[in-house]
Amino acid sequence: MNTSTLSTLAPIGESRPGAEWWRTAVIYQIYPRSFADASGDGIGDLRGITERLPHLQELGVDAVWLSPFYRSPQKDAGYDVADYCDVDPLFGTLEDFDRMLGEAHGRGIRVIVDLVPNHSSDQHEWFQAALAAAPGSRERARYMFRDGNGEQGELPPNNWESVFGGPAWTRVTEADGTPGQWYLHLFDTSQPDFDWANAEVQDEFRRILRFWLDRGVDGFRVDVAHGLVKTDGLPDHLPAVDGDSMGGDADDVPYWGQEGVHEIYRDWNRVLAEYEGDRALCAEAWLPTVDKTALWVRPDEMHQAFNFSYLTTEWDAAELREVISESLRAYPAVGAPSTWVLSNHDVVRHASRLALTAENPQGHGIGPASPGQPIPEVGLRRARAATALMLALPGSAYLYQGEELGLPEVIHLPDDARQDPTWFRTEGERYGRDGCRVPIPWESGAPSYGFSTSGESWLPQPAEFDALARSAQEDDPDSTLWLYRTLLAARRDLNLGAGELTWLSGYADDVLAFSNGDLTVIANLGAEPVALPAGTLIAASDAFEGGLLPVDTTVWLAAG
Repeated sequence: MNTSTLSTLAPIGESRPGAEWWRTAVIYQIYPRSFADASGDGIGDLRGITERLPHLQELGVDAVWLSPFYRSPQKDAGYDVADYCDVDPLFGTLEDFDRMLGEAHGRGIRVIVDLVPNHSSDQHEWFQAALAAAPGSRERARYMFRDGNGEQGELPPNNWESVFGGPAWTRVTEADGTPGQWYLHLFDTSQPDFDWANAEVQDEFRRILRFWLDRGVDGFRVDVAHGLVKTDGLPDHLPAVDGDSMGGDADDVPYWGQEGVHEIYRDWNRVLAEYEGDRALCAEAWLPTVDKTALWVRPDEMHQAFNFSYLTTEWDAAELREVISESLRAYPAVGAPSTWVLSNHDVVRHASRLALTAENPQGHGIGPASPGQPIPEVGLRRARAATALMLALPGSAYLYQGEELGLPEVIHLPDDARQDPTWFRTEGERYGRDGCRVPIPWESGAPSYGFSTSGESWLPQPAEFDALARSAQEDDPDSTLWLYRTLLAARRDLNLGAGELTWLSGYADDVLAFSNGDLTVIANLGAEPVALPAGTLIAASDAFEGGLLPVDTTVWLAAG
């Protein structure tokens, strides 16, 4: 299949259906600082996104999700927000955002923006006012300020640890110069947690939602959506040494998954319902089971939740069969679609991760201890097969920028180039997330591989990016880019997102075989080739000859 046969996206509001679009959408994550730089400062920006929208239209995605572009000191790459209703000059202006939004809508691409409600930047005007105010003041009540333990309050209020490493509490110096209260920061010290029991905080985020909804955004990806509410009394808790830092493998964590958070999202659901256009909320909620995650997407709460159980599943047929089955049971049971995701800005790219073994573990959550040493050829082959498997599943799928090029994790970054606070707060013991955030390549042979007009790049790009650049793949029918285009076009034409999965019998345990409508999908995760049934080839993750499916390969077949 060549690009001339790809489905054409109609502008939003014309011929494209809008009702509950998020149930079947393929949503492409843009990490703005690493996507495309139009200003020439070596950091991606909104104008760069606008200029590259034709690529996303040709790719065939339904929506984009933008990681934060708000005003920020950039201590955590924009997830430390100083002003939720303005664009950081690093990325452009509100006018640049409006133009990008209009251009995307004109190309039939919806736009979801990131919202960070658990914490702000320590440079937010509210937190600066809190530091200047006295204990017990209205200003401090917006955040989680507490008196310390010990005779002089010299000990933190409890033993909680930061997701980024180190203690989750920092003591402030009061206006008179004396040691004072402590504030909670589940992440970096520059990211103080809001107190969501405070009515002012609730009102402020309703205002923020409406600000962006009024501009025309189609929804919000909600950062740390399982956080926000903490158990009364803030009891001590220490996660397991080898546990998931974001809580995805543990029950009863006093700062994750509390019941009170659901009323916040019911309130937000009502705000979105005030607007036309079927706006959506998607939860980043790391929870131990799909059943628990499904509680975030009940009919009056969020519309989607990231399926991290799927993302963290190893390249193993039995484990994948189980998580797919459980997902397609749990999410529809509450009236929601399942989502599927393999990579994002917080985890090792799946073109590397899937080549890791039990002896060479991948690490989950934010900032794995080490990405291991994957074999590139194995990783890419499995990544292509995994994507072909994922895009055949009913529901909504998320892609991360650059995966359509087969980009691997950039493991060997110089220490002095790293910027992730996880790296610094653990003194290099934890690898961090910079390796999946390296700017993506557009033009083979060009400075910074076409990422920046100046040839600069805020993180160094490896030499292997030259062969993976978009320009090197766009005319190659065997490339990963062509594979993604083919899969996305067929997914749309066959309406696979709205389909129904039926497992097929008669295959070995290390083979996944199912039908979705008239399509048969077979993925060989075993060690031997697999005989294929008769059918018309729609797509294959790698080329093969004859009727035997090679290992680490997925095929789509139509009857006949």
